[in-house]
Amino acid sequence: MSNITITIDGKKCKAEEGEFILNIARREDIFIPAICYLTGCSPTLACRVCLVEADDKRVYSCNAKAKDGMVVVTDNEEISAERKAIMQVYDVNHPLQCGVCDQSGDCELQNYTLYMNVDKQEYTIPDTPRPIYDWGLMKYDAGLCIVCEKCVTVCKDSIGDSVLKTVPRGGEVVDKELKTTMPKDAYTMWNKLQKSLIGTVNEDNTLECQDCGECIAVCPVGALVSSDFQYTSNSWELRKVPASNPHSSDCSLIYYEVKHGDAKNYAEKIFRVTNEAHYSALGGAARFGYDFENRVAGKDNALFEKAVEFVKGADTIKFNSYITNEEALILQKLKEKYSLKLINEDARKYQNFLNTYSKASGTALYSGDLKKIKSSNFVVSVGTALRYDAPTVGFAFNNALKMNKGSGIYFHPTGDTVMDTFAKTMMSVKNNVGSEEHVLAFILDYFGELAQKQYEEAEDKTGLEKPEKLSSKIDYDRDSINLPEDFDTLMVKMLAKKDTFSLIVGEDLYTHPQAENLAKLVGLIDRFTAFCVTIIPSQTNTLGVSLICDLDETAGSKVLGYNEDGDFVLSALGDGDLDMPALNQQEGTFTNLDKRVVPTNAALSYSGYVLNDLANALGVRAEQTIDYTTQFPKAKGYEPLEFDLMPNFFDNGGNELRGYILKNKTLKAEDDLDKLAKIEKMDGEIVYRSNPINQFNQFTNKAHQLKTNGAVYVSSEFLEAKSLGEGDMVEVKSDGGSISAKLELDKQLTGEIIYLGTFDKALDTTSVFKDGSRFSSVTIRKV
Repeated sequence: MSNITITIDGKKCKAEEGEFILNIARREDIFIPAICYLTGCSPTLACRVCLVEADDKRVYSCNAKAKDGMVVVTDNEEISAERKAIMQVYDVNHPLQCGVCDQSGDCELQNYTLYMNVDKQEYTIPDTPRPIYDWGLMKYDAGLCIVCEKCVTVCKDSIGDSVLKTVPRGGEVVDKELKTTMPKDAYTMWNKLQKSLIGTVNEDNTLECQDCGECIAVCPVGALVSSDFQYTSNSWELRKVPASNPHSSDCSLIYYEVKHGDAKNYAEKIFRVTNEAHYSALGGAARFGYDFENRVAGKDNALFEKAVEFVKGADTIKFNSYITNEEALILQKLKEKYSLKLINEDARKYQNFLNTYSKASGTALYSGDLKKIKSSNFVVSVGTALRYDAPTVGFAFNNALKMNKGSGIYFHPTGDTVMDTFAKTMMSVKNNVGSEEHVLAFILDYFGELAQKQYEEAEDKTGLEKPEKLSSKIDYDRDSINLPEDFDTLMVKMLAKKDTFSLIVGEDLYTHPQAENLAKLVGLIDRFTAFCVTIIPSQTNTLGVSLICDLDETAGSKVLGYNEDGDFVLSALGDGDLDMPALNQQEGTFTNLDKRVVPTNAALSYSGYVLNDLANALGVRAEQTIDYTTQFPKAKGYEPLEFDLMPNFFDNGGNELRGYILKNKTLKAEDDLDKLAKIEKMDGEIVYRSNPINQFNQFTNKAHQLKTNGAVYVSSEFLEAKSLGEGDMVEVKSDGGSISAKLELDKQLTGEIIYLGTFDKALDTTSVFKDGSRFSSVTIRKV
């Protein structure tokens, strides 16, 4: 696309040809009212209040594309009258319950009714009975719905569930005589409004989805609300605390909305989590799993002194990656001062994978991120149950296919019914367990040859590096990948007019027995094909910990556990020896999967000891934890930026102004590649280590809306094949150990591979999996 200039209300605006006028205006801080449009999704033309004049013609700015030299007028007498009439129509039969409505104060219907100076009602029509539906974590009140269709659009174009749609309303027909007396767009919109309501794709209007709650976030009125939040607070009473998602590595911008409790318990609490829905979607864990704080009465001095003495005699600290960068640096400094071992298997395996990848790719950090995935028109995912491991990456994958007319391939041994429906140009491939090396080798070979062909056909080779032919170095088993028989024919269509490529890889690869060679293959793909690569960190701050800490492979004999088992345990879950604050009670930073250092703030107070108190007592001194924010290793791409100077917002153009992006370094690349390992078929049943959607750890399972018991998760195909039923108690046994739990049906899972989670402390599944791998051979029997 080429750069153009258009004029909006006399202001010269730079834009890309084909950009929607509304997005250009927002970026330039020029206000155009709009109710139904959602940035990054398809225009619905439901509300029509965004109408403007472009080159003396009336158009809808959400759907009208900019052309060079275009002159746009956003308001005049005729447009103003049209918008006022539209708002009058929206107000017809809308319940007058603003005093108790959950959206009151944030309601776009309220705001625009006032903005358009609607001071009287000129239209009327008999109302239609509109029921209220209970959809679990959310409720839908059709009486409050204005059918803007934002919920339908976000579910389809952003999330990928596509479970909402418009359904017949059964309303009375608008009097045809009004067509000659009322503004044209208001009449058209009213006709449409009288015909439709929002429903689900199920005949009984039940909702089956991943419960991300994004439909709540985009609803401009109070029609879609959180069941838990409904009728608990006025929105204007809530204090918004900007923070970052504490549960997964997207670390998306969130707002904890906080106020005091009731007369019985006046202490402040989090009432809900919201987000900037135009620019950043949230998974359900971030939206609903917010109340995992660790409330303590005060500081236990005796236990604190015991912790100090324990560390002086310890040889190991064991921890996970649900910590801030600042805490990671404190642990590193304690390691250096006391010659301690730091044990974090998740981050160590990621660290090793990233280091090996870097040698092959020639860059210290991977090249991709969520924005690049969204802007791609060909996306491939390998080694991750994507919607379970990293929901927002799944959203980006779907959005790329929907909005860019893209194509995609999803490689994974487990099946996912939702991934299958992202687009007609989406190919789901159930590769054999253990064949991941061969999948990546195939991608390197296939797309490496494509890159060579594109290089050879390019008339201008300025700035292009000739790709090295690597097929002679790779001997892979194509049959193990389970590609469809007509793959090559399908790819001709799928690759037509595709020029921006993203590869997503995940935890299956860096916990794989052949992780080192897999990392080399990923690096070579990044270097010799058109793919930008994103390596998903598996926990919130896995990337940060792997860059800041020198991690060890084996523990010593005297272990301090930090949110992990040990001889003395510091715990934010309240189940250890000395309490620590949870992430919603801390300020600090994370390094997210976009390689961005983002700030998070404390939503709730904490009156106990923090890790920095322990470090101070041990001679590693800083007044506040955030004093370490400027001390992260520059050699790893960090900057000495103070915490209080870090921005944490999106501007009106959708630019992410949050913290800063790590500096990437160019390295000397190596072409070393080991021979691919022979695929060993796994005996018996196969179990996969994965948490169900919206569960990530014991913190998400502590939140009252998400709390549940762990289970053995299975597909309907598995139940049928094994003649078992949901709720049956089974024993799952491997060479390493066994567990017993009930079977739970996951309707979005296909195939006969089952999975076990790690989020429920009462169901310890670690013994089932060997050496941290995500797949294990097991026997299953009913007990």
